[in-house]
Amino acid sequence: MEAAAWQEAEFELTAEHDHAEPYTAVDVWATFTHDDGTVLRRPAFHDGGRVWRVRFASPAAGGTWRWHTEANVADPGLRGVSGTVAVVPGTSVNHGFWRMSAGGRSLVHADGTPALLVADTAWALPWRATEEQVRVYARDRQAKGFNAVLLMSVQPDMRATGPRDRTADEGFDVGFEDLPDGRLNRPNYSYFQYLDGLLGILVEHGIVPVLQPVFQGFGWKGLDVAGTVVPPGEYARYCRYLVARYGARPAIYLVGADGSGTEPQVEAGGREVHEADCYGQPTGIHYRPHARATAHQDAAWLDFQWCQTGHGGEHVPERVADMWRETPVKAVANGEPTYERTGDPDRAAGWWQGHEAWSNLCAGSTMGVVYGAANIWQWVQRAGEPGHATFFLGPGGSWREALDYEGSTYVGLVGRILAGLPTTDMRPDWEAFIGPRALSVPGKLGIVYQERGGWLPMMPGRDTPADYRIVDPRTGEVRATGRLQPGEAIEADPAGAPRVVIFHSAAV
Repeated sequence: MEAAAWQEAEFELTAEHDHAEPYTAVDVWATFTHDDGTVLRRPAFHDGGRVWRVRFASPAAGGTWRWHTEANVADPGLRGVSGTVAVVPGTSVNHGFWRMSAGGRSLVHADGTPALLVADTAWALPWRATEEQVRVYARDRQAKGFNAVLLMSVQPDMRATGPRDRTADEGFDVGFEDLPDGRLNRPNYSYFQYLDGLLGILVEHGIVPVLQPVFQGFGWKGLDVAGTVVPPGEYARYCRYLVARYGARPAIYLVGADGSGTEPQVEAGGREVHEADCYGQPTGIHYRPHARATAHQDAAWLDFQWCQTGHGGEHVPERVADMWRETPVKAVANGEPTYERTGDPDRAAGWWQGHEAWSNLCAGSTMGVVYGAANIWQWVQRAGEPGHATFFLGPGGSWREALDYEGSTYVGLVGRILAGLPTTDMRPDWEAFIGPRALSVPGKLGIVYQERGGWLPMMPGRDTPADYRIVDPRTGEVRATGRLQPGEAIEADPAGAPRVVIFHSAAV
């Protein structure tokens, strides 16, 4: 087989015998060895009947990988199978999957290129959306500048009921037949085969799936989530399944969501992802609003912590600042600010979302920024669809109308404005300028967000680059450029409008 670097290659294995419990009792792994001696190990996943699959992506730009399989059953269709992958030139530049920076504060690509998460929230997309709908969604989010999306990999509520029809009122597809009983032993393979296509569409549009196994908090409708009930061993096995099935393409693993982070399932899942994922893609926890976001802070498997600030329409960047100061260092973000227009057409609407994103970023959310909108996260199929909590509904319409909420434009622009800058391990900086929110990488970069475009004097001794540009964060338009020396100042914006001032080296 031939494949380009970082391109998913798939190998099908066919068992020679039937196995009574293929998902729970059969473990298959493939070991890949490159010409240069690099060894990577990938788990296989069961895909129904006698079929197992191995998915692999080469981090090397050339050469050949030789692979062979191991299994815990004596089946010659699964154990001792071998082959090769020849790495060929790709058709476009691929910087590789995301991983954490050397300083642990930021995302970078595998080749070291800086990256900044700009994520949307479409929790219910995997089990409510159709391929046609996901194409519409992905085109819109890609055009706005989003590069990731938060997803519940399965519908998590044990008491949720509805037709197995993605387009019907209260309908949803089912990932595990026994999830209503708090178990994860009976996967619905047709569900995951369909999910393959949905996630493939997202990746084609440059949108990285943030995969959450089974929610620990509210879930879809607040009907008793399974994420706190499933035995930790079953939760861990499912996490390995996600790594096996989706880990040879861009991914982030959110092993805990909307809980305290101390649930036993979270640690079990985090350890399993860390063991199974040979690419080191980021793994972390998303918390409920009333939690201290420090669970497992010293764990080797944990890369990031995401707080949540509730849905009351209040800016709380100090939550991010608190997390940033914790040690050992982990990347941080506000993983759930108030959803735009949730329960009220004016709540967290419009520029509120832009101000929220820039405020969180400058408080230390240097992994990136996250946005959410009413009607999208729960994938409302039509205006008036029954069964949804009123507090989380937007003013009429469906997920499609909510794509056009104004605030999404401003959050998407954050990544566009900062693209190409040396943002890796930037940190909050209260000393380079008087007053405003700022970030810096000494000698390389300074970023200032001014809510009302005030007078901006530069302080001496901070190694801030002299060249600057002033950007309108509402449009991405560059308003002005210039050079500034310590002791000098940029005059206030005459209209008191928000602005982002970027200090950079002359080469940027």
